[in-house]
Amino acid sequence: MTSSSDRSTAVSVDGTKTYEIRTYGCQMNVHDSERLSGLLEEAGYVKAPKGSDGDADVVVFNTCAVRENADNKLYGNLGRLAPMKTTRPGMQIAVGGCLAQKDRDTIVAKAPWVDVVFGTHNIGKLPVLLERARVQEEAQIEIAESLEAFPSTLPTRRESAYAAWVSISVGCNNTCTFCIVPALRGKEEDRRPGDILAEIEALVAEGVSEITLLGQNVNAYGSDLGDREAFSKLLRACGQIEGLERVRFTSPHPRDFTDDVIAAMAETPNVMPQLHMPLQSGSDSILRAMRRSYRQERFLGIIEKVRAAIPHAAISTDIIVGFPGETEEDFQQTMHTVREARFANAFTFQYSKRPGTPAADMEDQIPKEVVQERYMRLVALQEEISWEENKKQVGRTLEVMVAEGEGRKDGATDRLSGRAPDNRLVHFTKPGEDVRPGDVVTVEITYAAPHHLLAEGSVTAVRRTRAGDAWEKRTTQAASKPAGVLLGLPKIGAPEPLPAMDAPACGSH
Repeated sequence: MTSSSDRSTAVSVDGTKTYEIRTYGCQMNVHDSERLSGLLEEAGYVKAPKGSDGDADVVVFNTCAVRENADNKLYGNLGRLAPMKTTRPGMQIAVGGCLAQKDRDTIVAKAPWVDVVFGTHNIGKLPVLLERARVQEEAQIEIAESLEAFPSTLPTRRESAYAAWVSISVGCNNTCTFCIVPALRGKEEDRRPGDILAEIEALVAEGVSEITLLGQNVNAYGSDLGDREAFSKLLRACGQIEGLERVRFTSPHPRDFTDDVIAAMAETPNVMPQLHMPLQSGSDSILRAMRRSYRQERFLGIIEKVRAAIPHAAISTDIIVGFPGETEEDFQQTMHTVREARFANAFTFQYSKRPGTPAADMEDQIPKEVVQERYMRLVALQEEISWEENKKQVGRTLEVMVAEGEGRKDGATDRLSGRAPDNRLVHFTKPGEDVRPGDVVTVEITYAAPHHLLAEGSVTAVRRTRAGDAWEKRTTQAASKPAGVLLGLPKIGAPEPLPAMDAPACGSH
């Protein structure tokens, strides 16, 4: 995630302590890391320069437990920091997140140079635990078994000035056999709608124009409040917030995806024509073994209803290949579902054991070579479909919100990049006038690749926005100060567009 740099860059000229956070896993972890940054900056730390590669006074690992080898990855990274810690007096290492919640005492036993271990329920304790470890000169392990305070009450250093995560719930009430998240994040707890809307309004007042509603099972929102239509009501309420241009959400569960949500999506102009709907498998028998409470027919029925109400919707998904007991016939049912659903893109994963989950102890574990071969067939099929679906965008005129850091080759190609309303990535010719992240351009799509679109002609319109103003203000402030800048109210969270993940999102249910 980082590259090496000169040690002299790690501490600012006034001696202020620096921090670095390394984040693994899902969107929830990304958002939690924004809160950890806010907590540390409130405590007086500043963010280490990019490329510090562990050369900071505090290095925090925000871990994920979804992959089978997550612990090996963590201990390998901790091992690389051990010699650095011995030569840097006062350096501290903290481990949090899902793996910390699961392994707790094991981490310090295997890596005794770690100073703090904290869990998913008590991230607000990090500064206190770091200070306690420093004073007592011994490792501090504190794992809360239940949520101490809703995370959105914590200070947050947002990574984006124009787009924001907004948590509407934490935890999950499902019992999917492949997923350890409910054991680590706890049962679902919903925020009050007024608190959510107040956070969104405050973000918009600071210049944010796009928000993503975030939850482990986002459309189950309301189960803790006793209102089955709470999520659709929340979407419609977002449509009443002046200045909020784009609303997205992730990730829903097919079981809880009801007609009132589809209607709210179709009838609320700022709710974007995009849906991430995790499939996991197209086989009814495998879905039953996964304890997924829907079947193929129900899933495809949802897709059909969404397309009827929102014709240009881009639908993405998650699929696991090689779940225990999966036969070739089961796999063909997944391939059939993919052909029928015609996803814009899919996060496809080879099943790997998650220690602590029922699936890890199931019989009929599939040989790795079989899983790999099926995975390659699925990827090839989805690649073909993604390209065909993207080709349908050629000739369309789209409003693209300019993004920061989305186009890795933008400098070499003299292009800029951004996201269409349906969240497709668009690379476009740089216009003659100044365009900032958060601004909106109008372009015509001229070419389609499987994973992006090109607009090679001239930009037909540029709309400078308050979101672009916010990005410009933030950039100016960052250039004038060595410290990071807490943007917006100190109790507000936010993201950049969805990151690519190397494991199923813990919200992908």
